[in-house]
Formats: sequence, C-alpha cells, structure tokens
Amino acid sequence: QVQLVESGGGLVQPGGSLRLSCTVAGNIFDIDALGWYRQAPGKVREMVAHIFSDGNTNYAASVKGRFTISSNSAKTNVDLQMNSLKPEDTAVYYCYAWTPRGPGDDGQDYWGKGTPVTVSS
Repeated sequence: QVQLVESGGGLVQPGGSLRLSCTVAGNIFDIDALGWYRQAPGKVREMVAHIFSDGNTNYAASVKGRFTISSNSAKTNVDLQMNSLKPEDTAVYYCYAWTPRGPGDDGQDYWGKGTPVTVSS
C-alpha cells in the first residue's frame, strides 16, 4: 500500500547535473526520515543523503558539497539535486522513508524500486 516512486534518472556527461524526485504515497504516517541510497555495479548499497523531520540533513562524504537533499513539509516528496557529477556517481538510486510506527523499536522502512543514473562521456 505504501509506494515510493523515483523519477529523473538518466544519462548525463561528467560535470553535469540531474535532479531526482521521489513521491511518497499510501498508508504511512509520522515519517521521521527520508533519504536517498545508491548501488553501483559490483558494489554494496550505500547511503547518499538523509533529511529528517527537524530539517537536519547528512550526506555521504563522497557527495558532500555536490548533492542537496530537500523535501516538502508533508513528507510526500523528496528530491536530490546532483551537481558536478562524476563517473563514480553511476548507480541505481533508491528513495527511502522511515517511520517509528513499526514493529519493535526499529520502526519501519520503505524503499522505492530505483532509478538508474549513468555519468559518462
């Protein structure tokens, strides 16, 4: 019932920019964190950026200063502005949401299906 749908991926040249968007819909409440993760070919999934309900953000060291995460107040959308893209940014990018309303103390997380980003000349 909960769906996270990404859009905006594609092919871009090194040094270029892309803006990824994620729409959050369904029976999800009290979202405390939204984020973006990515998985490059042959590598494990890694955190790219988080944004929390108080507006604080954090970023992976590899993207800090180049990427910016943002969301609306209703937590129904989360965007990732990616500038100065590098070939090593090539990956499938996944939207993420977390709510404390889940089983046990760990809450519940939700994932999108991913959108591919390829940075190549």
